[in-house]
Amino acid sequence: MSTRGGTLHAPTEARAEQPQQAAPARLPLVVYVLALGTFLMGTTEFIVAGLLPEIAGDLQVSVAQTGLLITVFAIGMIVGAPLMAMLTLRLPTRLTLMLALGVFAAGHVAVAVGSSFTLLLAARFLTAIATGAFWAVANVAATRAAGPAASARALGLVGAGAMLANVVGVPLGAFAGQLMGWRGPFWALAALAAAAVPLIARTVPHEGPVQHTGSVRSELTALRSGRLWLVLAACATTTGGVLAAYSYIAPLLTDRTGLAAGLVPLVLVGFGLGALVGSVVGGRLGDRRPHTVTIAAAAGATLLLLAIVLLAGSAPATVVLVALLGFFGLGANPVLMALAVRYAGKAPTLASALTVSAFNLGTAIGSGIAGRALDSGMGSTGPAVVGTAIAALTLIPTTLLALNRHRRAAASGSADLPSAPAERADQA
Repeated sequence: MSTRGGTLHAPTEARAEQPQQAAPARLPLVVYVLALGTFLMGTTEFIVAGLLPEIAGDLQVSVAQTGLLITVFAIGMIVGAPLMAMLTLRLPTRLTLMLALGVFAAGHVAVAVGSSFTLLLAARFLTAIATGAFWAVANVAATRAAGPAASARALGLVGAGAMLANVVGVPLGAFAGQLMGWRGPFWALAALAAAAVPLIARTVPHEGPVQHTGSVRSELTALRSGRLWLVLAACATTTGGVLAAYSYIAPLLTDRTGLAAGLVPLVLVGFGLGALVGSVVGGRLGDRRPHTVTIAAAAGATLLLLAIVLLAGSAPATVVLVALLGFFGLGANPVLMALAVRYAGKAPTLASALTVSAFNLGTAIGSGIAGRALDSGMGSTGPAVVGTAIAALTLIPTTLLALNRHRRAAASGSADLPSAPAERADQA
């Protein structure tokens, strides 16, 4: 497992046979503070969807054009996460997180006071870059604080902050927007981000840069790991498949399942709760059996999406399947992030940033194809069909990673394997 920009190695087979390092009973406070930060990031990413009519009416643009505020944020995340990871290589972890929150707050103030749609687009793009920077560095900071034996559990908690945003943050933001106008939630997010800065200052240990101070070229060289790119492929396909269906779940629920439009938000909350629980459970199990978790999650998501296609006419079944899709479909994300950081060796922050980009790239591609499927002859089940196909692709990289681990174990024994206890346990 990479620590402070280096990589630990199991020097002897005898050492690998020693008792496994016990995972801490409780995670450090800083992990919870970082989860609060990702809660804010997750809320701002999706809050615009619930405020589109209000924003469009105020700025006198079409709802479809207002949707560009969501698109530009996704683009900012895809580009900004790895870009900022490279630009902040030499900055201390704590300073990077504080600066990211500061820019995040400033971007929301710009949206709250802006009257030009172009200005809002620019502010959303800036906010997305800050979000990508915070998320990438927060993942590495959480794994450091928790230690190798609890790295996936820590990432599960940090990821749960974003999942909780779908359950609490986005609905509250939409409700607040109806009460005080659409600008109110952006003022609130700016204030909360500003308040989080001193929390980061007090809880994140004072330390050097998140990676070693080598050149950008050396950082990129460290990313030649084939296993890392398999993990990134899994990140893109698992999220792309699930969100291809989820992005257009409302038409399926109302047109095919027959649910009243007023009940759709409750189904979405069920998905969010499933994703929240899945992220925590996946993180806990992933510390011991990372490859088992990633393969099981991919298979489960594929089967659930197929079941949604086949059973869309049954309201009770569909509601349960959507909640389970959140659990299986997004539950392995913290494990994939932990594996990416592990396989990146000397470039953990850049690897973490690339997982953020991969998740968003998969979402953009999956939802784009699903939108075309919705307008095809498949109708409201089209996005779920697309999601099934994309999610099934996740089984390819996750299976290859597991086979690679077995081959390495058989060829050279535990001395050639990463020393993180989580992976050693999975190789048993």
